[in-house]
This record gives sequence, C-alpha cells and structure tokens, in this order.
Amino acid sequence: MNSVNKTLYIPLYGKSYVSKKGLFLDDKKAEEIWEAEEFSLKGKSKSKWLAYYMGVRSAVFDEWLNQRMTDLQDAVVIQIGCGMDSRIIRVGTKNHKWYDVDFSEVIEERKRYYTETDDYKMIAGDARDCKWLTAIEEKKSAIVVMEGVSMYLTIDEMRNLADCLCAHFESLSLLVDCYTSFAVKMSKRRNPINDVGVTEVYGIDDPQAYQSEKLAFVKEHTMIPQKYIDELKGIERFIFAKLYAGGFSKKLYRLFEYKKNESNSNL
Repeated sequence: MNSVNKTLYIPLYGKSYVSKKGLFLDDKKAEEIWEAEEFSLKGKSKSKWLAYYMGVRSAVFDEWLNQRMTDLQDAVVIQIGCGMDSRIIRVGTKNHKWYDVDFSEVIEERKRYYTETDDYKMIAGDARDCKWLTAIEEKKSAIVVMEGVSMYLTIDEMRNLADCLCAHFESLSLLVDCYTSFAVKMSKRRNPINDVGVTEVYGIDDPQAYQSEKLAFVKEHTMIPQKYIDELKGIERFIFAKLYAGGFSKKLYRLFEYKKNESNSNL
C-alpha cells in the first residue's frame, strides 16, 4: 500500500484498542483484523490518547449515521475512504443499500475480512475521480460519511467530489471531519500520519470553503461529546479532555455537516 493507504491502520488500531478496553465502541471486527494483520505502528501513531480520539470520532459518526438512516428510509449509504472500518457491522444496513468506497488495493485487502451481500457492496475507486459513482444505480437519496478523508484532498478536489455526488443524487446528506489550516502547519512535524510516511495534508477554516451552488453547509457538530469523555476515569479523563476536547483541539479539528441545496435540486 502507498503511504496514504497505510494511514488506515491508525484508526484500525485505535478502534481495536478502545474496543478491548470496553470504551466508546464495540468493535470486535477491528480487534480481529488488527490482531491478524500485525501492522507495525510506532511513535504517536500508537498513542493511547490518539486511540481514544479515533474511537470517539467513529462513535460520533456512527450516531449521526444511525439518525440519518432512521430519517431517510429510502437513502443509500456511502462511506468514502472506508479503509478497514467495520461501520457496516456496528451500524448495520437497516434495509438500506450500503456502499464502501476506497482505493482498489484497500478494497482488495478489505475483501479478505468482509463479504458482500445484496445490501452491502464494496467499490474500488478514487475519491478524486467520480467514475466509481457509475457503480451505484440508485439516484434518489444518499447519506455520505467521510471520516478521516478530507485532509488528503485539496479544496478543489473536495468541491468536485461534492458536485459529482449532488449531480448523481436528488438529495444528499454529508458528514465530514476536517483539519484546519493550523492543523496543516502542525502536521509538518507533529502529526501521527507522519509515522507512515504521509506529509502532505490540507485543511479549511471556514466550512463554506466546500460549499457551492449545489452543496450547502448545515451545521458544525461536536467532535468530542462530553458523554464520551466521561467514560474515562481520573487523570485520563482530565488529560484527554485537555488534549482533544478543549479550545486548542477546535483549532485543529472540525466536524461539518452538508446537504444538497434544495433550491438547486434540479441542477
């Protein structure tokens, strides 16, 4: 795998770690894959604090997706940059069609651990190239999650992806986590992804940076809700809150929701 693809092992480790500790997520599949792959992480990539963050972030995405799937019974679910994530197991399809999308070599690896069904398909594709959308026949409504992906795409690439999604579907809900420009500067020397060879990342400070005539910003979500911080005890709870839930954290990471602009639904 190339360096960007190898970053999938960082959240995989984090979810495996918190699942074993009984925190935030019940993710036996992450535990299984991590144990089988034995990928070597080092330095900040294997920090328990980062593992806690990865676990909480995934739980927040799961919660949002659960709610949107309840609200939009006829929507398809698309997870762009799925890596080895087991969201399909944690959330379940609930009779929705579900598509996991990632680079071909990631999907090839993923198929060793996941099996396609009538409701669940894996698509090999690059988020920067919308050709993979032709594999999705449904066009009415889509719920899209992009966890830990936007920081590898330029603003223009994100806008192009959003435009392609809006052109394909009549309605669209999107949740995406983002680096800020400050986080990009910090990443040059302090980002755990450096440990797997990634040095080039991108960020935004204004959520409207991804907005267009077709895509509208809805709201910002809390990245680290207090209820998850409270699952930790004593000094761990204090340190995690300071590292990942305070004002400094918001200078680094943001969580934004978008939808297709209804006034331009015929575009």
